[in-house]
Amino acid sequence: MKSVFKLSLCYFVFALVLAGCRVAPETTEQKQVLMAEVDEAIAVIKARDPSIQRFFDDSYGYAVLPKIVKGAFIVGAGHGKGAVFEQGNLIGYCNMTQISGGISFGGEYYREYIFFKDKADLDKFRTGEYTFSAQMMAVAARSGVAAKADYKGGMAVFILADVGLMADASLGGQKFNFVRLDPNDPNAI
Repeated sequence: MKSVFKLSLCYFVFALVLAGCRVAPETTEQKQVLMAEVDEAIAVIKARDPSIQRFFDDSYGYAVLPKIVKGAFIVGAGHGKGAVFEQGNLIGYCNMTQISGGISFGGEYYREYIFFKDKADLDKFRTGEYTFSAQMMAVAARSGVAAKADYKGGMAVFILADVGLMADASLGGQKFNFVRLDPNDPNAI
Protein backbone atom coordinates (compact mmCIF):
# COMPACT_ATOMS: atom_id res chain seq x y z
CA MET A 1 0.00 0.00 0.00
CA LYS A 2 2.87 2.38 0.78
CA SER A 3 4.33 1.85 -2.70
CA VAL A 4 0.99 2.78 -4.33
CA PHE A 5 0.89 5.94 -2.24
CA LYS A 6 4.48 6.81 -3.19
CA LEU A 7 3.78 6.18 -6.87
CA SER A 8 0.65 8.33 -6.70
CA LEU A 9 2.64 11.08 -5.01
CA CYS A 10 5.24 10.87 -7.79
CA TYR A 11 2.53 11.35 -10.40
CA PHE A 12 1.26 14.45 -8.62
CA VAL A 13 4.77 15.89 -8.40
CA PHE A 14 5.30 15.07 -12.09
CA ALA A 15 2.03 16.83 -12.96
CA LEU A 16 3.03 19.90 -10.96
CA VAL A 17 6.37 20.04 -12.76
CA LEU A 18 4.58 19.79 -16.10
CA ALA A 19 2.22 22.58 -15.08
CA GLY A 20 5.22 24.85 -14.66
CA CYS A 21 6.59 24.16 -18.14
CA ARG A 22 6.76 27.05 -20.58
CA VAL A 23 3.73 27.52 -22.77
CA ALA A 24 5.41 28.91 -25.90
CA PRO A 25 8.37 27.34 -27.67
CA GLU A 26 11.49 29.43 -27.05
CA THR A 27 13.55 29.04 -30.20
CA THR A 28 12.77 29.36 -33.88
CA GLU A 29 13.54 25.67 -34.32
CA GLN A 30 11.13 24.68 -31.51
CA LYS A 31 8.40 26.84 -33.07
CA GLN A 32 8.98 25.31 -36.50
CA VAL A 33 8.80 21.79 -35.06
CA LEU A 34 5.58 22.56 -33.17
CA MET A 35 3.97 24.15 -36.24
CA ALA A 36 4.98 21.17 -38.40
CA GLU A 37 3.35 18.88 -35.82
CA VAL A 38 0.22 21.07 -35.77
CA ASP A 39 0.01 21.01 -39.58
CA GLU A 40 0.42 17.23 -39.56
CA ALA A 41 -2.26 16.83 -36.85
CA ILE A 42 -4.69 18.92 -38.91
CA ALA A 43 -3.95 16.87 -42.05
CA VAL A 44 -4.40 13.59 -40.14
CA ILE A 45 -7.81 14.48 -38.71
CA LYS A 46 -9.02 15.83 -42.06
CA ALA A 47 -7.93 12.60 -43.76
CA ARG A 48 -9.55 10.47 -41.04
CA ASP A 49 -12.80 12.45 -41.08
CA PRO A 50 -13.30 14.94 -43.95
CA SER A 51 -16.49 16.24 -42.28
CA ILE A 52 -14.25 17.95 -39.67
CA GLN A 53 -13.59 20.65 -42.28
CA ARG A 54 -16.84 22.38 -41.30
CA PHE A 55 -15.39 23.09 -37.85
CA PHE A 56 -12.23 24.57 -39.36
CA ASP A 57 -14.40 26.69 -41.68
CA ASP A 58 -17.18 27.76 -39.30
CA SER A 59 -15.46 28.12 -35.91
CA TYR A 60 -14.28 31.53 -34.80
CA GLY A 61 -11.06 29.94 -33.58
CA TYR A 62 -9.44 26.67 -32.66
CA ALA A 63 -6.55 25.12 -30.74
CA VAL A 64 -4.59 22.10 -31.91
CA LEU A 65 -2.45 20.11 -29.48
CA PRO A 66 -0.62 17.63 -31.73
CA LYS A 67 0.99 15.42 -29.09
CA ILE A 68 -0.37 14.95 -25.61
CA VAL A 69 1.42 12.38 -23.49
CA LYS A 70 -0.65 10.68 -20.81
CA GLY A 71 0.40 8.02 -18.32
CA ALA A 72 -1.40 6.48 -15.39
CA PHE A 73 -1.26 3.97 -12.63
CA ILE A 74 -4.37 4.71 -10.57
CA VAL A 75 -3.49 8.42 -10.68
CA GLY A 76 -2.83 9.80 -14.15
CA ALA A 77 -1.09 12.83 -15.56
CA GLY A 78 -0.81 14.24 -19.05
CA HIS A 79 0.74 17.20 -20.79
CA GLY A 80 0.93 18.69 -24.27
CA LYS A 81 1.59 21.89 -26.18
CA GLY A 82 -0.17 23.39 -29.16
CA ALA A 83 -1.07 26.38 -31.27
CA VAL A 84 -4.13 28.63 -31.15
CA PHE A 85 -5.77 30.17 -34.21
CA GLU A 86 -8.29 32.99 -34.59
CA GLN A 87 -10.12 33.22 -37.91
CA GLY A 88 -7.48 30.86 -39.37
CA ASN A 89 -4.47 32.94 -38.23
CA LEU A 90 -1.95 31.86 -35.61
CA ILE A 91 -2.40 34.07 -32.52
CA GLY A 92 -0.46 32.19 -29.86
CA TYR A 93 0.49 29.00 -28.11
CA CYS A 94 -1.14 26.90 -25.42
CA ASN A 95 -0.34 24.03 -23.15
CA MET A 96 -2.52 21.58 -21.30
CA THR A 97 -1.92 19.73 -18.06
CA GLN A 98 -4.22 16.91 -17.07
CA ILE A 99 -4.59 15.09 -13.78
CA SER A 100 -7.01 12.25 -13.26
CA GLY A 101 -7.86 9.76 -10.57
CA GLY A 102 -9.79 6.53 -10.72
CA ILE A 103 -9.17 3.22 -12.39
CA SER A 104 -6.42 3.99 -14.89
CA PHE A 105 -3.41 2.08 -16.12
CA GLY A 106 -1.12 2.52 -19.11
CA GLY A 107 0.11 5.27 -21.34
CA GLU A 108 -0.83 6.90 -24.60
CA TYR A 109 -0.21 9.73 -27.02
CA TYR A 110 -3.18 11.54 -28.43
CA ARG A 111 -4.06 14.69 -30.34
CA GLU A 112 -6.65 17.17 -29.17
CA TYR A 113 -8.60 19.67 -31.24
CA ILE A 114 -10.73 22.37 -29.59
CA PHE A 115 -13.03 24.51 -31.74
CA PHE A 116 -14.50 27.74 -30.37
CA LYS A 117 -17.90 28.73 -31.71
CA ASP A 118 -17.47 32.49 -31.37
CA LYS A 119 -15.12 35.20 -30.12
CA ALA A 120 -16.42 35.06 -26.53
CA ASP A 121 -15.57 31.35 -26.33
CA LEU A 122 -12.04 31.93 -27.66
CA ASP A 123 -11.62 34.88 -25.28
CA LYS A 124 -12.56 32.60 -22.36
CA PHE A 125 -9.80 30.21 -23.44
CA ARG A 126 -7.28 33.07 -23.69
CA THR A 127 -7.87 34.14 -20.08
CA GLY A 128 -6.03 31.06 -18.84
CA GLU A 129 -8.94 30.05 -16.66
CA TYR A 130 -10.14 27.43 -19.08
CA THR A 131 -10.60 24.04 -17.44
CA PHE A 132 -12.75 21.06 -18.32
CA SER A 133 -12.96 17.32 -18.18
CA ALA A 134 -11.98 16.06 -21.62
CA GLN A 135 -13.21 12.55 -20.90
CA MET A 136 -16.71 13.89 -20.47
CA MET A 137 -16.77 16.42 -23.31
CA ALA A 138 -14.53 15.08 -26.06
CA VAL A 139 -15.58 13.08 -29.08
CA ALA A 140 -13.29 10.33 -30.34
CA ALA A 141 -12.44 11.34 -33.91
CA ARG A 142 -13.30 8.74 -36.53
CA SER A 143 -14.82 8.84 -39.98
CA GLY A 144 -18.13 10.71 -40.11
CA VAL A 145 -18.28 11.65 -36.43
CA ALA A 146 -17.75 15.40 -37.02
CA ALA A 147 -20.78 15.52 -39.31
CA LYS A 148 -22.99 14.68 -36.31
CA ALA A 149 -21.08 16.61 -33.65
CA ASP A 150 -22.00 20.07 -32.43
CA TYR A 151 -20.75 22.69 -30.00
CA LYS A 152 -21.36 22.19 -26.28
CA GLY A 153 -20.88 25.24 -24.11
CA GLY A 154 -19.43 27.15 -27.06
CA MET A 155 -16.83 24.55 -27.99
CA ALA A 156 -16.41 21.24 -29.76
CA VAL A 157 -13.57 18.96 -28.65
CA PHE A 158 -12.18 16.03 -30.60
CA ILE A 159 -9.58 13.50 -29.46
CA LEU A 160 -7.59 11.41 -31.91
CA ALA A 161 -5.69 8.52 -30.29
CA ASP A 162 -2.22 8.15 -31.72
CA VAL A 163 -0.12 5.53 -29.94
CA GLY A 164 -0.42 3.55 -26.74
CA LEU A 165 -2.68 1.40 -24.70
CA MET A 166 -4.62 2.66 -21.75
CA ALA A 167 -7.40 1.29 -19.61
CA ASP A 168 -9.15 4.35 -18.28
CA ALA A 169 -12.27 4.78 -16.18
CA SER A 170 -11.24 7.96 -14.45
CA LEU A 171 -12.44 11.44 -13.74
CA GLY A 172 -10.09 14.31 -14.20
CA GLY A 173 -9.64 17.75 -15.54
CA GLN A 174 -7.57 19.59 -18.07
CA LYS A 175 -6.09 23.01 -17.35
CA PHE A 176 -5.02 25.18 -20.27
CA ASN A 177 -2.64 28.11 -20.44
CA PHE A 178 -2.38 30.55 -23.34
CA VAL A 179 0.42 32.89 -24.45
CA ARG A 180 -0.18 35.43 -27.20
CA LEU A 181 2.18 35.36 -30.18
CA ASP A 182 4.65 38.23 -29.87
CA PRO A 183 5.16 39.75 -33.34
CA ASN A 184 8.32 41.50 -32.09
CA ASP A 185 9.92 38.21 -31.02
CA PRO A 186 13.13 37.70 -33.01
CA ASN A 187 12.38 33.95 -33.00
CA ALA A 188 8.85 34.40 -34.40
CA ILE A 189 8.02 32.26 -37.37
